[in-house]
Amino acid sequence: MQPSPFKSHGGIARIRHAIRYSRQGLADAFRREAAFRQELALTAVLAPVAVFFPFSAVERLLLLGSLLLVLIVELLNSAVEAVVDRISTENHPMAGQAKDLGSAAVMLALALTALAWLSIAGPVLVGLFLAPR
Repeated sequence: MQPSPFKSHGGIARIRHAIRYSRQGLADAFRREAAFRQELALTAVLAPVAVFFPFSAVERLLLLGSLLLVLIVELLNSAVEAVVDRISTENHPMAGQAKDLGSAAVMLALALTALAWLSIAGPVLVGLFLAPR
């Protein structure tokens, strides 16, 4: 079987191209996807809390990792939607199913993030802000 002519060949050029494609993808998601912008705003608000409040290294990793997971899943969901729309914009049960599954994946990532933040950051923040002075 012949390799795809679109497949990269390796080396530094491959890394340079991968970085460029990733930047283009992030810029495109920011420009076109309202959900990505909203989740990025949530990350911009919560990430400093994870960094500057008194959490252990593992807790900080879980808090920041859950935020990144939401962004990753949203990007994958947007990719699925783009491919489905590229194939056809007509209503089809399988197209709807693909989009619904992507949406469900985002919802589960958001639920995991909420659970992590409520269980890890919640008690710390309540203790800091409601502690007797």
